[in-house]
Amino acid sequence: MKNLFSNFKGDLFGGITAGIVALPLALAFGVSSGLGPSAGLYGAIFISFFAALFGGTNTQISGPTAPMTAVSMVVIAGIIALNDGSLEKALPAILVVFLLAGLMQIGLGLLGIGKYIRYIPYPVVSGFMTAIGVIILVTQILPAIGYYPKEDAEFVNLYKPMAEEIILDNILKEEAGEGILVLENFEETIKRAEGITEADMLKEARTLAKSEASGVLGALKVMPRALQNINWLEFILALSTIAIIYGFKKITTAIPSALVALIVVSGVAYGFGLNYRPIEEIPSGFPMPNLGIFTSFELGSVTPYIFTALTLALLGAIDSLLTSVVADNMTKTKHQPNKELVGQGIGNSIAAIFGGIPGAGATIRTVVNINAGGKTKLSGMVAGVLLLVVLLALGPVASQIPAAVLAGILVTVGIGVMDYKGLKAIPSLPKDLSIGPIKFSSEVVIMLVVLVLSSVWNLVYAVGVGLVIASLMFMKKMGDLTAERSDVKSLEKEEGWADEVGFPKNLRDQVFIKHLKGPLFFGSTSEFQILADQIPRTASTVIIRMDRMQYMDQSGLYTLEDVLIDLHNSDIEVLFVDVLKQPRYMMERVDLIPDLIPTEHIFDTFAECLQYLERKTSKKNIEASA
Repeated sequence: MKNLFSNFKGDLFGGITAGIVALPLALAFGVSSGLGPSAGLYGAIFISFFAALFGGTNTQISGPTAPMTAVSMVVIAGIIALNDGSLEKALPAILVVFLLAGLMQIGLGLLGIGKYIRYIPYPVVSGFMTAIGVIILVTQILPAIGYYPKEDAEFVNLYKPMAEEIILDNILKEEAGEGILVLENFEETIKRAEGITEADMLKEARTLAKSEASGVLGALKVMPRALQNINWLEFILALSTIAIIYGFKKITTAIPSALVALIVVSGVAYGFGLNYRPIEEIPSGFPMPNLGIFTSFELGSVTPYIFTALTLALLGAIDSLLTSVVADNMTKTKHQPNKELVGQGIGNSIAAIFGGIPGAGATIRTVVNINAGGKTKLSGMVAGVLLLVVLLALGPVASQIPAAVLAGILVTVGIGVMDYKGLKAIPSLPKDLSIGPIKFSSEVVIMLVVLVLSSVWNLVYAVGVGLVIASLMFMKKMGDLTAERSDVKSLEKEEGWADEVGFPKNLRDQVFIKHLKGPLFFGSTSEFQILADQIPRTASTVIIRMDRMQYMDQSGLYTLEDVLIDLHNSDIEVLFVDVLKQPRYMMERVDLIPDLIPTEHIFDTFAECLQYLERKTSKKNIEASA
């Protein structure tokens, strides 16, 4: 506790500044997610406070971020669709998924996974971050120009026939669930069908219209209609917000430009009594836990999203730990990755219980905190408390913010979150992948695949596909590298190692040497399998030098066994030199040593192996003379 208040003044200013920066973003991310501005604010309050209290990075400021919000949008839209388009019915299941993500993060921290997050390939992260920017940018164009598909009467009417079919289908499903034999109670079915009102069809049609226009492809699909129905007031408000955000940065960075834009544009719109569209009302009073997540959700509605919850947990972990590295570089300290994951998990779990969207460590807010003097966990806690004060004191005022202002803020977030460093590097990356006569860079392919699939298909699956492709590419590269460095040649053709220079000339055409340089694993086994075919059957001995083969997996082990059996059947003697600990352990476990390679055929040095060959040759010469 003494250390917590050791930098009270600096932490107070740092936390207040970071909280001010977080306010407009929290509201905007809440609206973007589909749960409303209060969900973004609740997430920012609880994640910031508890992630700072229990986390492992003293200066980290946490809260809703663009990547976490983008994945949350997928979860929310999917579960709402399964609940007849009703957010109220879907909310418990949505929050359960967020709670699971938080609990999974705690588990990742307790299992010590934090130190392994850094091994996720950069092209996957780059493609994902750029896709996040594309998703936010494209989907926010519609609210920025004041177009909402479910309020476009002509567009909604297109879905009324489909809406009627869905309602009838739901009636049949309900009857089947109630045990009513439809054929025997056809009059009951007709009675229920006749009870469908115009309002019922309109509600369902609006839900379908909104769903059809969701995501990047949906937004692009309705874009022509939207451009023909621009609400010029909303567009001017959004455009003014964007102009102030970029313009004010050129004047000073001491005051967050997003906050300035929020206050100025909202103040003008409200002060002049403009007929704008405000954001959803923010509930006043202290946030209350949503106990429905423990009582009123169906397990079946959550099960399909277990993998999504894990993705949220991993994404939050990556986002937070990357920010922790930035904080370390600025403060010359070292964060505790596993403790940070536990803190983030606790913050996300508590935020979910109170109806907040998930978040992670936020780089910009963390940098602002450090620059303003924040040094301890108190700064993150102060940021959370400040947002709570704003909620309690200014909730009704914040409810008057124009929706177009938050859309403008999100447009700048989408532009800013893209990985321009990775995009600029595309022309200069080596082209190491050939498809026919055309050459590509494998890293560019991975990045573009993740980018495209994330933008138009599914964020969760896109990351999985990217990781699989990256792993396959890595295996191929390692296999090619191992094969390139481990060619089998006679000593007449291969440049020997230093201790092979004096090898007897009379043995050079009879003895072949295999230099194993690098691991023998599933990615390199196909190249290694041609060893037996490369060695002429006139050879009498093969020396396999394992000085530089540090690792062998099960695939490599059985491939080596097949090669040794082939050589043994051809009456070719195999000698091992300097077998390292792990490969030897693997070979002894399956009795490859001593069944195929006797211990007397294993030598610690090449000199000992050479002495064995000379003794063997002398013995043969004596026997031949006799």
